[in-house]
Amino acid sequence: MEDVLEVYQRDFDPRRPQVCLDEASKQLVGEVVQPLPPEPGQPARFDYEYERQGTANLFVVTEPLVGQRWLRVTDRRTAVDFAHVVRWLLDELYPRADKVVLVMDNLNTHKPASLYEAFAPAEARRLAERLEIHYTPKHGSWLNVAEIELSILARQCLGRRIADKEELAREVAAWQRQRNKAHGTVDWQFTTQDARTKLKRLYPSTQPG
Repeated sequence: MEDVLEVYQRDFDPRRPQVCLDEASKQLVGEVVQPLPPEPGQPARFDYEYERQGTANLFVVTEPLVGQRWLRVTDRRTAVDFAHVVRWLLDELYPRADKVVLVMDNLNTHKPASLYEAFAPAEARRLAERLEIHYTPKHGSWLNVAEIELSILARQCLGRRIADKEELAREVAAWQRQRNKAHGTVDWQFTTQDARTKLKRLYPSTQPG
């Protein structure tokens, strides 16, 4: 926990951007009966029946200090999917960074080893050397700013039926553009000292020698 909190206290450095990554699945749901469009004094109406169309996966990458975020929609959430998102992050979003300081949870696919599942060893090593990874602790995913972004996305964009991956990609791209244009930021104020005070019960107790 203190390791992640230390990252959030660092000053902005464009050569070492602080980036948070998270992912979530989205249930795809189609309509059985065509919804009725809105009319004057009457909102759109939807039938209670629906069809499950499988799931899609959402990766979100956010840089809290500049108020920007980017999303990728994938079919699955495998190690290979994660590896391709990391290469996109490094080569397309931050090609000029010396290292990307990456905060994420300790999911079994969120490992440098995943790069070696997806790419040749030389390429995997090139990507891994540009990462400085900081993992949130077990039961501490709330320390990941990307999880906050996913929560905002769910409230503002995903609280309705979305039938397929293509529609989902369009919707999250529109949300991304709008939120990036507003430079929506997360004002992180929880510090290491706060943790030591408020979460004192979680720290090992020491006895005088």
